[in-house]
Amino acid sequence: MNFCILCNMIFNWNVIEFIAVIFSIIYVLLAAKKNIWCWLFAAFSVLIYTYLCFNAQLYMETILQCFYLIMAFYGYYNWSKNSSKSYKIKIIELPINKHLQIIFLGAVVSFLMGYFLANYSDAKMALLDSFTTTFSIIATFMVAKKILDNWLYWIAIDISSIYLYNSRDLHLTAILFFIYTIIAIYGYKNWLQKLDYQ
Repeated sequence: MNFCILCNMIFNWNVIEFIAVIFSIIYVLLAAKKNIWCWLFAAFSVLIYTYLCFNAQLYMETILQCFYLIMAFYGYYNWSKNSSKSYKIKIIELPINKHLQIIFLGAVVSFLMGYFLANYSDAKMALLDSFTTTFSIIATFMVAKKILDNWLYWIAIDISSIYLYNSRDLHLTAILFFIYTIIAIYGYKNWLQKLDYQ
């Protein structure tokens, strides 16, 4: 059997997915460094992932990608205010009770969306898809507002997403989320260090 055919059977290679992965890695690396151009690469990657997720019947992830596109514009606008001397976004932390409220609300929304999709659509991995979508929306708002703890949310989301994408044969994207997990750990340490010097 041809080696390339064997590789494709074991590991689903897709050029479009590969491009999306590269843009996504650049986005997260730039975000971890608080570089405003992260939002441009975010916009490019989400346009590609909207198509990929829809084809994989991950409908909540498709909706999430549309949300990410809006957030790319919002994030760029919000971070661009940093160049103004009169307005600067500082890294902030949320109290534990606020996180407990966010996690409870996110869990309820995830369950309700997952239940609906599992029973009234042909969505795959409906509950997990809903979980990653709901908490990704929350974490993206936190990035745009420069809330330190966004990186901790991303670690949990990224680990869950590795299984989600691997189960839908989006293997490059599963590897991307493994890389995201490592970058999220770096991002948390980097932002924590910058928090101490504000």
